[in-house]
Amino acid sequence: MPKVRRKHNIPAANLNLEEKLVHINRVSKVVKGGRRFSFNAIVVVGNGEGVVGHGLGKANEVADAIQKGFDNAKKNLIKVPITKAGSIHHPVVGKKGAGKVLLRPAAEGTGVIAGGPVKSILEVAGFHNILSKSLGSSNPHNMVKAAYEALRELTDPVEVAQRRGISVSKVFEG
Repeated sequence: MPKVRRKHNIPAANLNLEEKLVHINRVSKVVKGGRRFSFNAIVVVGNGEGVVGHGLGKANEVADAIQKGFDNAKKNLIKVPITKAGSIHHPVVGKKGAGKVLLRPAAEGTGVIAGGPVKSILEVAGFHNILSKSLGSSNPHNMVKAAYEALRELTDPVEVAQRRGISVSKVFEG
């Protein structure tokens, strides 16, 4: 059965979004007169209630790169399902480039167990109890994108039950 790709993009106009800077990278270009420096910034935004997005901004100044990143992130917002305990419904793996991120549900009181870039995106999304493991690349670009892809693959059990025409308990019990 082919994978169903759902487009979750939602407008950022009326959302109260929290912005978080993940990483700034200085890039140099060698030209005739010496080196030219520019910056790129990876940022994540979210409202803490299941809406999250990521973006990349590039500019000659740090502040401009960060602002461009936030503008880009607001264009890539998705809605992710969160349990009452602030976790996810099922384990999921996201891949991007050489980066791979595993997300697993966690019990109440566990907290957000994740590395730097992944922790940022999970916190702004509104997760309070979740386990994460970064496999492969530790590059912040790929880790944020892999975590975003993992969150994009999450499904809500109610939605799955409606799509299959069965009860929610049947989804979990098989």
